[in-house]
Amino acid sequence: MKQSELIKQLSEEDLRKAVVYSQILFLLIAFMASFILFDSLTTWTSLFQFDYKEIVYYGVVTGIIIVLIDLILIVYVPVKYYDDGGINKRIFTNLSPIKILFLTLLISIAEESLFRGVVQSTFGYLVASIIFAIVHVRYLKKPVLLTSVLIVSFILGYLYEITNNLFVTITAHFIVDFLLGLAIRYKLWGD
Repeated sequence: MKQSELIKQLSEEDLRKAVVYSQILFLLIAFMASFILFDSLTTWTSLFQFDYKEIVYYGVVTGIIIVLIDLILIVYVPVKYYDDGGINKRIFTNLSPIKILFLTLLISIAEESLFRGVVQSTFGYLVASIIFAIVHVRYLKKPVLLTSVLIVSFILGYLYEITNNLFVTITAHFIVDFLLGLAIRYKLWGD
């Protein structure tokens, strides 16, 4: 059975649980890999720096710009090119804003800890960005969505390259996911 068919059989709640479980798995992998790939856990945790100016300038501003570009593209690009099979719609439509906040915060922390904190720090920018895009497997047959995820991945990777600060990439990733989750929740485009 195809992944899309399996996903359609899941309830919205089961789909959300699958997202949460996958993110917890990413966090566990990041934590375990940090023991293996770094000299010490403090080497990995030092990648989390609370530099307010850097977080706002690179994380917040970049996140908002990405969302604005995405919203503009959604208006001008035919809906069929942005269709992920209704998965994001099913995940976010009936969630309260506070649950969207917590879900997207978990996603951004888990994915950035693994892909920037471990993969990019160890194997480089290109490898991390490509693996990040591949992990979003449901977009592999959707050229516009795949391109969008790949570009965002390269942007997040570049932010990490210039700041060496996971809080920057977590912030940018969170803003993108949270604002787009709210846009889906409140039906700001489409049907």
